[in-house]
Amino acid sequence: MKKILSTMVLCCAVAIGHAQVLNIVDSESGDKLDQVSLMNKTPNTFATTNAKGMVDITPFKGAERIEVIYLGYEKQVFSYQELIGLNDTLKLLRLSFSTDAIVVSSSRWKQNVRDIPFKVTAISRIDVELQNPQSAADLLAGSGEIFVQKSQYGGGSPMIRGFATNRLLYSIDGVRMNTAIFRGGNLQNVISLDPFAIENTEVLFGPGSVIYGSDAIGGVMSFQTLKPSLSLDGDPYVAGKAISRISSASNELSAHFDVNVGWKKWAMITSFTSNDYGDLKMGSNGPDEYLRPYYVGRVDNVDVVVNNDDPRIQSPSGYDQINFMQKVRFQPNQNWDINYGFHYSETSPYSRYDRHLRVKDGLPRYGEWNYGPQKWMMNNISIEHDGSTVMYDQMNIRLAHQYFEESRISRDFNDATREIRMDKVDAYSANVDFNKSFGKRDQLIYGFEFVQNDIRSSGIDENVLTGASQVGPARYPQATWASYAVYISDQYKINEKFLVQGGLRYNVFQMDAQFDTSFYPFPYTEAKLNEGALTGSVGAVYRPNNSWVISANAATGYRSPNVDDMGKVFDSEPGAVVVPNPDLKAEYAYNFDLGITKVLGGFAKVDATVFYTYLDNALVRRDFTLNGMDSIVYAGDMSKVQAIQNAAVANVYGIQLGIEIMFGAGFGFSSKFNYQVGEEELDDGSVSPSRHAAPMFGVSRLFYKRGKLNLQFYAEYSGGRSYEELPITEQAKPEIYAIDDNGNPYSPEWYTVNFKAMYQISDHFTVNAGLENITDQLYRSYSSGISAAGRNFILSLKATF
Repeated sequence: MKKILSTMVLCCAVAIGHAQVLNIVDSESGDKLDQVSLMNKTPNTFATTNAKGMVDITPFKGAERIEVIYLGYEKQVFSYQELIGLNDTLKLLRLSFSTDAIVVSSSRWKQNVRDIPFKVTAISRIDVELQNPQSAADLLAGSGEIFVQKSQYGGGSPMIRGFATNRLLYSIDGVRMNTAIFRGGNLQNVISLDPFAIENTEVLFGPGSVIYGSDAIGGVMSFQTLKPSLSLDGDPYVAGKAISRISSASNELSAHFDVNVGWKKWAMITSFTSNDYGDLKMGSNGPDEYLRPYYVGRVDNVDVVVNNDDPRIQSPSGYDQINFMQKVRFQPNQNWDINYGFHYSETSPYSRYDRHLRVKDGLPRYGEWNYGPQKWMMNNISIEHDGSTVMYDQMNIRLAHQYFEESRISRDFNDATREIRMDKVDAYSANVDFNKSFGKRDQLIYGFEFVQNDIRSSGIDENVLTGASQVGPARYPQATWASYAVYISDQYKINEKFLVQGGLRYNVFQMDAQFDTSFYPFPYTEAKLNEGALTGSVGAVYRPNNSWVISANAATGYRSPNVDDMGKVFDSEPGAVVVPNPDLKAEYAYNFDLGITKVLGGFAKVDATVFYTYLDNALVRRDFTLNGMDSIVYAGDMSKVQAIQNAAVANVYGIQLGIEIMFGAGFGFSSKFNYQVGEEELDDGSVSPSRHAAPMFGVSRLFYKRGKLNLQFYAEYSGGRSYEELPITEQAKPEIYAIDDNGNPYSPEWYTVNFKAMYQISDHFTVNAGLENITDQLYRSYSSGISAAGRNFILSLKATF
């Protein structure tokens, strides 16, 4: 009898333990769904499924309302007891029009996007796998809501709502990527991220300074990389994937693998990617000005002009890249979760293609102009604690160190002197964030932030004929930049239909820069900065029913002057040189958003967001004097002196539109459209179009998803800019634009037609194929220095285990 009772107790225990692990699958295909979110508000509890669609629901014990949310699927709500009664499996219905999605970019904590008063877009992993982007920049562009500029193939500079570069903020696993040498010119740092290792991507549109501080004026791009998964039973949990990809336009060869091994309390994940890109081939139907009839070669220590056998091959433009990531996770119990991450990315040297298009006296301007290897390394640790204390329900501590290295290598045509300028940054950061709920209606978020950047810059002038080298001028002063901040944000639900949210942040930013006057006669040897900034936001969300969401938000943002603003020396354009200016203040943005989302009869969804941003005290490049001189000799040329100054105001306004329609039987249609207008004040009081306000652009997709087959036929498109509509600074770059009938540069409109297909051959193998730019259009995105790929065939194979 005792043995029988023991056996019954054991069986019950096993059954209960088994019931607490839930499998979540697609209702049609039965595919296991990873990264499905389960969330309960009281108390704050959150969990996600692993790569095998499994999740431990034990932390939700006793919960009355557990929301199950997955982008592209219908939201479902259960009590804990109802989940237990599902016989271990929950089937989610795809292709519904829920206005729900879980995002973390808006507050650093997981929230339902329905409760956020400004526009946030989540880019799903399913869409990324189908699009198969070559870089993180292409991943963003594929959303149809972010415009990406490229000066070279190894690049990608996002533009959001008329702002770009150091007026946008990048966040990786909650860590600020922006450094004190992020410039106003086009930035390529986003390519350091590996799209194969990104778990999800979110874009916050408009100022995000309350949570993220300086630079978050136009928006925030938040990337969450793969997180180690623990074992949910007594056996080690092993999962991973291997991917190989080829593409024709650049003879790409890419390979990736990642593997997760998890135990009860420990888990780790390793990820590695190698990319090899050849010179990029442009299309055949477009402006002849984009063709590449020649390139510079070196014969017997002499630069020579070499005829290009195929003018559609953009030489030199190819490069290589590797990415490595190692993460370790320790969860001693349900209340503590400790994660360590190591990231490393390195490119080969790659040419700045747009500079190779410049000419001087009928010959190429440069014999060489390359970026040296772009390196990025990050060590970060996060410590999360869930527990009902007086101070918080949840706490997260993030400590990080990042190392950045970049260099510029240039030499004039048949000049013996190669100029090498190398910059290194050590970036340290610490964030402490708290989340506290007061009943079911009030949620308080607050925290502290510390950031410090140490900048080391050096210059070498090397004689390519003799090999001799000597110290040359550095691009930046030796400098330290620091930021200290405290913030608070509160969200209050007045009732089930209406909530309000507001927040404040106070930031102190400091800089200490030491200038070397041995190369340039600066009238100063140092620059110091110690200023403060106060920013805030207030917004509301109204949901009259489940098919409507109406939101409004007013927010301020700021950008403090950094080392690039105050201290760099570089040639901005032919005949001009930018010099340091230590007398700078922060610029401020004032923004208003109004958004509406409507679900129509369960078969369609439309959304619209209108916005307006006013930028005051804008940091812009203007004519300047150095020791009373308006021109100096730089790189052998008499050049007009310019500097970054608080010399303008700017206005940007526009609208973002989206529509999705389901036709049934797996067919559907979606479209994203963006229109923005930007104006910037000039020295004489007149206005010029803002450089980073892209023409109208968008993407329209016709798709089919049924079972294991996913098809998509889509068009990407962009408006153009006439010569009169180009910003003044862009009119001075005829080498990167087409030429109109009057001999003036302009940016033509363009479109591409594309097709992507993904098929799951078996439980472990998936094939992905695509044909991009089917009509072989020859085009350059606005402000870009390199033409986009022509007709491009992509094929990849993924194996999972």
